[in-house]
Amino acid sequence: MNLQDAKVLVTGGSTGIGYETAHRLKLAGAQVCITGRNPEKLFKAATELGVTRILADVSVEADAIRSVQEATAAMGGLNVLVNNAGYGHFSSLESIDLQKFDAMWATNVRGAMLMAREACKVFIPQESGNIVNISSTAGLSGFAMGTGYVASKFALKGMTECWRAELRKHNIRVMLVNPSEVQTDFYINSGQGARNFNPTKLDSTEIAHVILAMLQMRDVGFLTEATVFATNPR
Repeated sequence: MNLQDAKVLVTGGSTGIGYETAHRLKLAGAQVCITGRNPEKLFKAATELGVTRILADVSVEADAIRSVQEATAAMGGLNVLVNNAGYGHFSSLESIDLQKFDAMWATNVRGAMLMAREACKVFIPQESGNIVNISSTAGLSGFAMGTGYVASKFALKGMTECWRAELRKHNIRVMLVNPSEVQTDFYINSGQGARNFNPTKLDSTEIAHVILAMLQMRDVGFLTEATVFATNPR
């Protein structure tokens, strides 16, 4: 698609991959709305980027419905959803906190589904649209302490494949991006504390570049999935 024709809703757009994706899309000429559930961070990001902001928690059905409606009204349409909102929580199996497990799944799985469901109510009648789900290499293989997060990302990959099978007949492209370790606030938000910047590892710009490249392919085709690793991390 021509990104100057893009009308994009990016969930979790206040920081990290969502912020940088919104930034790059705006520079490319797209109209962009971002969502977030922290009002201060959302206001700051939207002001810096010059995009529309929608205060919303994707795991709440009413917020998901309202987000798509408000974004569509603000931009005069909608043809791209970037399902980026998500976070991690890590624990050994015997120590899993059910409340934290359920809250993470509510965002990573239910939230992604709700946003895609509502976006499809716009995409199907217009017989065009794009859904980009931001997953993780954790959705490709498991690791110790990752039960809840890994399972949520495997679920997102499975849902992506289901939606792709359903929606291709409506010219809707459903794509998945699997970043490996990216230097954002992910580790702070997961309770693991800050990490020093490592120039050999990925940052949000690499992932945003992949997302834009996937969208820019002519609508006659699409990349189903892209996995992004650092070349030689130390």
